[in-house]
Amino acid sequence: MGDEHNLASAPAWPEVIRKIRARTPARIFVNRGVAYTTQMELDLRGAHASAVDAVWTEFDLQENFPRDFIARWDLFQVTSQVESKAQFLLRPDLGRRLSDSAKSLLAQRCRRAPNLQIAIGDGLSVAALSAQVPALFPLIHQRAVARGWSVGNSFAVRYCRVGIMNDIGDLLSPQVLVLLIGERPGLATAESLSAYMAYRPRAGCTDAHRNLISNIHLRGVRVEDAADRVVNLASRMLALKLSGATLKEDS
Repeated sequence: MGDEHNLASAPAWPEVIRKIRARTPARIFVNRGVAYTTQMELDLRGAHASAVDAVWTEFDLQENFPRDFIARWDLFQVTSQVESKAQFLLRPDLGRRLSDSAKSLLAQRCRRAPNLQIAIGDGLSVAALSAQVPALFPLIHQRAVARGWSVGNSFAVRYCRVGIMNDIGDLLSPQVLVLLIGERPGLATAESLSAYMAYRPRAGCTDAHRNLISNIHLRGVRVEDAADRVVNLASRMLALKLSGATLKEDS
């Protein structure tokens, strides 16, 4: 009797549960008996493999973005002080600093003191950059230009941590800096992007001085909504001349 009960197929979920599950990629109300079903176990292993791949994949501008996207926005690539992916994972401090060659190239190719500077960083998910940035970046740029803002020359940073915003701020002096960076992948998706923002970032700034719009992906914050939120928040930063814990998004 016990064996027959354990092997019986799970009853269908009520309609309200199906609606809840349809609204999130999180694994809630999963079918299971004494253990996960075989299909659920395979799904979890597949998601874990995707997360590992996202973290360990090497970012390369030419490989990860379409050629026409790179050409249209005149994108180029620099690196942090990290020299390898393994070092990137073990030494986050090096990922927060630009290399000397990066500083030299940025000084040559980027305008100083724009109203808005957009940078792209691989972070912990190259998959997130490939999936979200080609759609999100033009929307932010277009909305910024429509407001009459000057927008700096954009670039991508390999082996990038969020703290690199301070070095970029010291070098280019933007009023508002937006860093589009791959989030640490979970088991729901490996394609989630974050937009970190700061008003006049500089050496010594911490997360308390930054704002964050996260979970930008197909089943999270849509790129159109993310672009609106980024530009609206940047507008508040410019008006109030601050960012971070004391600044909230305008609901």
